This record gives sequence, C-alpha cells and structure tokens, in this order.
Amino acid sequence: MRINTFFAFSLLVVALPLQAAQDTVRFATFNASLNRGSAGALASELSAPGSAQPDTVAEIIQRVRPEVLLINEFDYDAGGVSAQGFLDNYLSVAHGDAGPIFYPYYFVAPSNTGIFSGFDLDNSGGAGDFVPNDSFGFGFFPGQFGMVVYSMFPIDYEALRTFQLFRWKDMPDALLPDDPAFPGPADWYSPDELEVFRLSSKSHWDVPIVIPGDDEPKTIHFLVSHPTPPVFDGPEDRNGTRNADEIRFWADYIIPSRSGYIYDDEGQIGGLPSGALFVIAGDQNSDPFDGDSIPGSAQQLLDHPLVNTKVTPGSDGAIEQSILQGDANTLHFGDPAFDTADFSDFSPGNLRVDYVLPRKSLRITDAGVFWPTSDDPLFPLVGTFPFPSSDHRLVWVDVAVPGIE
Repeated sequence: MRINTFFAFSLLVVALPLQAAQDTVRFATFNASLNRGSAGALASELSAPGSAQPDTVAEIIQRVRPEVLLINEFDYDAGGVSAQGFLDNYLSVAHGDAGPIFYPYYFVAPSNTGIFSGFDLDNSGGAGDFVPNDSFGFGFFPGQFGMVVYSMFPIDYEALRTFQLFRWKDMPDALLPDDPAFPGPADWYSPDELEVFRLSSKSHWDVPIVIPGDDEPKTIHFLVSHPTPPVFDGPEDRNGTRNADEIRFWADYIIPSRSGYIYDDEGQIGGLPSGALFVIAGDQNSDPFDGDSIPGSAQQLLDHPLVNTKVTPGSDGAIEQSILQGDANTLHFGDPAFDTADFSDFSPGNLRVDYVLPRKSLRITDAGVFWPTSDDPLFPLVGTFPFPSSDHRLVWVDVAVPGIE
C-alpha cells in the first residue's frame, strides 16, 4: 500500500461483533456530487452536521441502506477527514424517519484529478495555461471529484490494489487519439506525454470485501472507478477514447487471459484469478444506446461473458421525468426506466451511466434506482434542477453470495 493511501475503520464500531452471515448483500454506487470548489472545502463542511446537500445525500443512502457503497465525486483529502466527517456527522445521524447507518470500514486514496502533468495535454499552446485540462484528470485541485468506498463488512486492506499510475499506452490496442491536423495515428499526445499519461482519470480500485460465511468467509472484489465523460474535447475525441479504455480496463481485469499487461501501483502484475467473485461499480459516463460515448463502450461490460445483466436496475421516476422533460429524451433509443442521471434536457438528456454489475455466479435477487416519482413523499430528495442532492441517482443491486446462505 502506498504511503499516501489512507484507509480506516471506525473506532466507534470496531468493538462490535462481526456481522452475522446473510444470504444477500446490497452493493450500490452513487455519484453524489460531494465535490467542492477548493481543496479542504468538503472536509470543512463535513466537520459539522447540518449542511443541506450532504444531509440529503445521507438520507438517500439511509433509505436504500446498502451494505457496500461507492460514492463518486467525493473530494479526496490525505487524512480521510471528509470520509470520517460524512460518517460521523451525516450517515450516523437520523434524517426524519430514516435511521442512522454505520459503516465500520472505508477506503479513500488519491485521485489523478487536478494533478498537473507538466505538459500541454489539451494542445492549447501552453502547458498549464488551464491546469484542469493539463492535469492527469480534470480537476482544479488534486483530489477533486475523487471517490470513497464504505463497507459494513471488513475490507482486506492488505490485498487491496490501486491503479492510479497505470499508463494508457501500456494497454494493448489502446484507443489513443489522433490529432486531426496531422496524418499520423495516435499522435494527439507526444511520445514524452505518453510516457507519463495515466489511463485513469480518477483511479481504478480493487477493494476486496470479506463477507462472513457459515463455514468460511467469501471475498468479493469491489471494482470501482469513474471514467472521464466522453465530452468537453474536440474532433480528436480524446475524452471519448479514454472513457472507452477506462471501461475496458475492468473488462480485461476480470479475465486472466486478457489481464497480463496490467500492473498496479505496487508493481504487481495481472488481474483477478480465475473464479474470483467481483462486483463492478461506478459512474461509467457511458450509456449503451444514447449520449456521446463511443458506440459499444458500455457494452464492453454489459455484454461481457462473466458479467450478470439478467436484472437491470430501474425506476418509475426515471420514466416520468423523461416524459415531463421531453426534448432530447424523445429521441433516445434506450429504455428511460433504466436512466440513472438527470442531465440537460436539450443535450444529452437523461442517461443510464451508473452501474452495479456482479459476476454471473452472483445471482441478482433485487435491484433498483432511487428515483421516486413526483407524487412520492421522497421525491424532494432527488427533485429537479437545481438538484437538492445530485444530478445522478443511487443505483443498487442485491446479490446472493454462494456459501453464506
């Protein structure tokens, strides 16, 4: 584990007995928009209870009550102050009739966002003339738009792997972007830039979750990331190609015959061993049918031979909002019931971009998207623009874990 990686468990809860074996586990992902405009601002805000947007985010989590949760767009700080503050002052505090929820374990680590590369990555004419675009991932300060994983079950911190430093050029057949002004292939980034350019716009983490069993515990690898949105670029489509390859990373990682090129931040080579249990989660920023991502990007996971897609999380609220908002939504090909994000009505419209995808051997018993209809008393938790919580919705999946029934 790198020295600047932080992990923790709550001292308040560590003395409690290990959670009893159960037949299903609820995994969830939530791009909660807990990002702020300056370094330390989120930690300061979460150091005391009562801030409106974190309160609303916490209540959504309390109502869904996932046992294992990824939060995207959660600013990183090296001491885990924000992660602990959200636990102590928001998740552990009741909101109306939504009771407190406790996570004894969590994990945070650095994000590539806001880390200046030293190069002119957007080819604007000057390195650092707009630091967010010339950083390894878009951000105004290091760690903006980061991630945190919370778990009711032990995290095997010794076996945890991060892939923040993996270079894009080291992926075989990487979709490195072409500069349309020149005839050469894959020439948007210079050779010197490709020597340092990282694949992950935030990071990719393999977080092993240890679930107690009647005979022995089971480990499920929680594979989490947040690929860059496939927009905010030009005809070279540098963000679209990167988004596709960030998604591909997990598709390769879970098959031993395809993962031999992968190395983690400690230099360990390869991906998951054959038969390992996993759940892939995160805001992939890619809809399988609509939006601006490269066609087939999301299908790298959705059509994967090892991924269980027999049940697709959905909601009635997404259907209702697609109809009410109209505009771009009327031109979509995908089923609006499966949308997970409420984007601009004009473009791209509401999309399915947030996923929780278990291995095929993990049977899905239930799934959903927290998106109430407008006549539901809980609708104010999601609302419409300007959103009280986030423009994304929490997505959850219940899986039956073999051997813990």
